[in-house]
Amino acid sequence: MRMLIAWADDISPNLGVRALGRGSTDLLTSAYPHAEIEMMNYGSRPAAIDWSPRTLLKNRFLPSSGMMEWLASFDVYWDTRSGDSFADIYGFDRHLTMSLIHEFAAQAGVQCVMAPQTIGPFSRWPSNRLAARNLKRSSLVFARDPKSADAAAALGRPVDALTTDLVFAIDPPAHTAPRDVVLNISGLLWQPNPHVDYEEYRRSVRLVIEGLRSDGRSITLLPHVIASADPDSDIAAVETIHAEYDREFELCTPTDLDDARSILAAAQVVIGARMHACLNALSTGTPAIAMAYSRKFRPLLAELGWDEVVEIRDASSTSSAVLAAVRSPGLAERALHAQATGRAHIDRLRPAIESLV
Repeated sequence: MRMLIAWADDISPNLGVRALGRGSTDLLTSAYPHAEIEMMNYGSRPAAIDWSPRTLLKNRFLPSSGMMEWLASFDVYWDTRSGDSFADIYGFDRHLTMSLIHEFAAQAGVQCVMAPQTIGPFSRWPSNRLAARNLKRSSLVFARDPKSADAAAALGRPVDALTTDLVFAIDPPAHTAPRDVVLNISGLLWQPNPHVDYEEYRRSVRLVIEGLRSDGRSITLLPHVIASADPDSDIAAVETIHAEYDREFELCTPTDLDDARSILAAAQVVIGARMHACLNALSTGTPAIAMAYSRKFRPLLAELGWDEVVEIRDASSTSSAVLAAVRSPGLAERALHAQATGRAHIDRLRPAIESLV
């Protein structure tokens, strides 16, 4: 059995993408211990694939390109879409590129699986058409939240299972030294972006820090998208706050996914605007207050029985809601319940995955 995990890997600077890669690998190898697994992502492009939609289309009908032969060498195309890119919120070109490769894998005779992920939103007619075709060409479709399941059904292909994020397929890590509050600052939101008012987000972060200091809490700053050429790396945002407060706080830059999960597992509470910083925390049993910038947060976390989600709006209301959540009683017990729920939801996938030939 040869399997291609698409749009996740173990080298991405985005540790959420690494979590998808690790969770996918652990889940698939639990069903197929002897499977041969390869990964494909923007930072780990195979020689047979080109990311340009125009070149992809040309190579579909150019046998010498080797693209179709390479795709046909796999039995399963496990399409993660980076967790939340089966949508057009990150631009139509990204959606088109990912959709074309999925389509060509299906044409090559590979069983295509839409791994657990967010489905939608699709704001334009061409985006809807591409999404509907990918879904209908898939042997299995999994959604990680009810809203995504509804979106798939509306496109004509109901999901085979409602589950949760693949991070819950990863075993809990060893703990590092105990920490109090781990604060993840998103580089995506720290600069002008299409999701939230970046100036309000910056003010929210500073007000949250002031509130935590007033409460006598200890703060550790954690980037979850580490050093890269991408402008939305968390490093610059975290270093800005670190310098602004005269290095009063610990700045802990993870070396890899395991390191990040160990740090998050050792925290009393995590505050994060990167969803996978929150999911990595919850999957280890650590409470996480999510600062949400899109619709992917709330329905996914609600399915885990976790309602500590704050929509990023004006700085005053956002920071007040975050601090209220941090101060709420019973966080630790509820986080353990969310962790157990997530692992149970992942188990829903196993019978369907084991049915792949």
